[in-house]
Amino acid sequence: MNNHRLRTTGSDAIRAAFDKAGSRGQCALIPYLTLGYPCPESSVELILALQEGGADVIELGVPFSDPVADGPTIQAASQAALRAGMTAHACLDLVRDARRAGTTVPIVLMGYYNPIHAYGLREYARDCSEAGVQGLIVPDLPPEEADPLRQECRREGLALVFLVAPTTKEERIAKIASASEGFVYVVSRLGTTGAGRNPGAALSDRVALVRRYAHTPVVVGFGIARPEQAKALASVADGVVVGSAVVDKAKEGTGPLLQYVSTLRRALAR
Repeated sequence: MNNHRLRTTGSDAIRAAFDKAGSRGQCALIPYLTLGYPCPESSVELILALQEGGADVIELGVPFSDPVADGPTIQAASQAALRAGMTAHACLDLVRDARRAGTTVPIVLMGYYNPIHAYGLREYARDCSEAGVQGLIVPDLPPEEADPLRQECRREGLALVFLVAPTTKEERIAKIASASEGFVYVVSRLGTTGAGRNPGAALSDRVALVRRYAHTPVVVGFGIARPEQAKALASVADGVVVGSAVVDKAKEGTGPLLQYVSTLRRALAR
């Protein structure tokens, strides 16, 4: 039996991270970083800075040529990473390097389905697990079409996370929430990723509706950049994803990134 099969599953590790944050009286912090940006050589140090700054779970983006769910900041980061030679294989190499360098928090890869299909579903799930990944987010893969990848993820102990859009009706929310593993990702607003306005009562109601059907923690992302925006969600969601603002800060280096993530961490106290 392979050693990775003896580890706890990705869902277990992610749940433990949320429980640990909750025991500290904090909402979980999930910063996002595009692998290979601003350059492949800096990725491991930036991942370590996210952890040192207080990340409970780290979401890492696999660069793709047509990232339809992402806004200008992450699109530009993906294009730069692709020009630097990043591939799905290279991304997993960076995850391995980050684990060897001391990254211990759960890692969730966010990537689109086409590269995963080209890689091979079984091979991708196996290599993700062996590299030290706990879960996958595939924003262009609906639950109805996810069974082949879901089977491979379950074989390898990976959590397959699904997203709930702002326009999703309650009946479909129930299906998505029941299918999602690790956590369920609530998109805070229409459009793509990027800094936006403060979340309001409508989002709080939406999170409460998703929670009614979820068997995992409920996470909110898209448009969250400022500490006060994160703070507004601390008593509503179990976790908050901050993406474009983290990618922007990564251009400034590990010190400014660590300081920024630390500020978000403090804002998420309940």
